[in-house]
Amino acid sequence: QVQLVESGGGSVQAGGSLRLSCVASGYTYSSNCMGWFRQAPGKDREGVAAICTPRGGTTYYADSVKGRFTISQDNAKNTVYLEMGSLKPEDTAMYYCAIRPSPGVAGPSAALYGGNYAHWGQGTQVTVSS
Repeated sequence: QVQLVESGGGSVQAGGSLRLSCVASGYTYSSNCMGWFRQAPGKDREGVAAICTPRGGTTYYADSVKGRFTISQDNAKNTVYLEMGSLKPEDTAMYYCAIRPSPGVAGPSAALYGGNYAHWGQGTQVTVSS
């Protein structure tokens, strides 16, 4: 079965950085998107970033994190990373890794829509203090 395991969360001060990792196993999809989502208490789930195998690893970002976060992938390790810089208290949330099988031709809205993702990790908490 598909398994996704996140790591790298923690508590940092505003302006700090964290690097999240997600290791995926148990899947044989020829093409996919791997994405990061977050959910803060009382707020809806938000697509943060995604990277998709179509178009040679196209990346997508929510407007709120553009210029601050970077998603990357190590295909040999089936691992996706999220480099988070210039962190703000508003970034505080539980961060989840997810995989979307056979995305076809991905677009920004589809790549960052959680309903399109089939498998999810347990999450890792990120807390940013002011």
